[in-house]
Parts: sequence; C-alpha cells; structure tokens
Amino acid sequence: MTHDEEEKLYGLMAEFDTPEALVQAAERCRKEGYKKMDGFSPFPVHGLPEALGLPRNKVPLVTLCMAILGALGGFFLQYWVNVIDYPLNVGGRPYNSWPAFIPVTYECTILFASFGAVFGMFTMNGLPKPYHPVFNVERFALMTNDRFFICIEAGDSLFELTRTRRLLESLKPHGVYEVPS
Repeated sequence: MTHDEEEKLYGLMAEFDTPEALVQAAERCRKEGYKKMDGFSPFPVHGLPEALGLPRNKVPLVTLCMAILGALGGFFLQYWVNVIDYPLNVGGRPYNSWPAFIPVTYECTILFASFGAVFGMFTMNGLPKPYHPVFNVERFALMTNDRFFICIEAGDSLFELTRTRRLLESLKPHGVYEVPS
C-alpha cells in the first residue's frame, strides 16, 4: 500500500462475537501502546471504557454544577424581586420568606440540571455526528444487532498497516477490515 493510500485510510477495524472478546481485544491493543482506538457495541459493555483508556465521564459533574447554579439563580431571583426590587408585605410575613422560595428553587435546580446533562452529553460526545468513517464498512451494520467492533485509527503514532493488522488478526476476530476515510 502506498503512502497516499495509507493517508486515505481512517483505520483498521476488527469484528468480534462477544463483548468479552471486545474488552480483551481493547486491553491487548492498549497494552501494545495504541491510544487512538474506539469500541462499538449494541449495548453498554462493562469495562470497555477502562480497557480503551477513556477518561472518566464528566457529565455528572457538569450536571451537579448546573443544578447548583439553577438553585442559586432561582433563590436569588426571588430574593431580589421580593426583598430588593418590589417588596410587598403580604399577611405580615417577612420579605425574605425562604420557605415560600423552595418550590421555585427546586424547579430551577431540576431545569438547569436537565439542560446541563443533555447539553453536556451532546458536547462531550461530539454529537450530533451524522457521519463517521466506520459507516463505510459494510459489516458495521451488524453492530446494531449482535456484533462488537474495535477500530484503531490510522492517526495513532504506532499505526502501521501490516503490524496493526497482524495484531488485530492475532486476537482471533471474525474479520479485520480497512476503514476508508
């Protein structure tokens, strides 16, 4: 394969029959030093993110921060309106009647946390992504049913077509496929 053809290659992909084989393949590839790789399965596979060396998910932290921001924003908006901007004495209650502020504060907490979770997930996953080079491999359509795939990207510093193919074939996959860009 010429250098130009290798540049047009996104990577190599191996197909497995079980999630356990996929996790073992990811662990072996990572042990060999590959860093730019991804795993594909029809359902979440326990241990796959760790085997691929993916960083810890930050969506829960974003959700918590947005929830706190929503709670503080909801409370202080009511405080500003009822105590500073337009104070009304209704039934002799104090202007800063925090028990009356709880429902709106709670609802703002839930609203901001929901938006933080959804938009954080979309942003961190790089979504929407209507096209990915792995869709060019015909067998990849089986991933939605019962097949499991690992793809090592050509952009990895260790990627060399014959060496990487030999590694993937040593993992006893159902098949190894070139992924065009």
